[in-house]
Amino acid sequence: MKNKVKIAVLVSGGGTNLQALIDAVNKGIIKNGEISVVISNNSSAFALERAKNNGIEGLTILKKDFADQLAFEQKIKDVIKERGVELIVLAGFMSILSENFTREFSNRIINVHPSLIPSFCGKGYYGLKVHEEALKKGVKVTGATVHFVNEIPDGGEIIMQKAVKVRDNDTPEILQRRVMEQAEWKILPQSVEKICKKIIKEK
Repeated sequence: MKNKVKIAVLVSGGGTNLQALIDAVNKGIIKNGEISVVISNNSSAFALERAKNNGIEGLTILKKDFADQLAFEQKIKDVIKERGVELIVLAGFMSILSENFTREFSNRIINVHPSLIPSFCGKGYYGLKVHEEALKKGVKVTGATVHFVNEIPDGGEIIMQKAVKVRDNDTPEILQRRVMEQAEWKILPQSVEKICKKIIKEK
């Protein structure tokens, strides 16, 4: 078996998608990749606890510690390169990465977004707001999308999508939970495995 693809997961909050990835590695759903490092731009992110509990290196890199976005991103790049990371997964990472960063890791950064792109996506659409807007619009079906990351928010090529039904009595919180459970936590690990396989094949 060829070496597994080293993965960096970038987080800002609770890390439920990180947990889905850790579980997928443990269950053998992700066979060709391993999580090498978890990087957070929030020192109190619970995701760092999840990393620690699973023996994964967790690092905090705060934007306020750097002169500008470029220096902040350079630090993330340095960490990624030092560890030989080949795939970057954004799992609730609340910081838009510049073109300077995304271009350097073209087709090697993926993100999960809690809607069926091109609906309810782009600048300002993240977290609960996505589900609030979906309910406001009265859509009957929503879902999640895993896509490559480029310089346009939610603008990269789609890798996988999964639909989720909207129910009459849904609140944004209830819908958010269902989209996570039925879509995000399934297609994110599947997409990671798919890309890891491809990376290994191309070596």
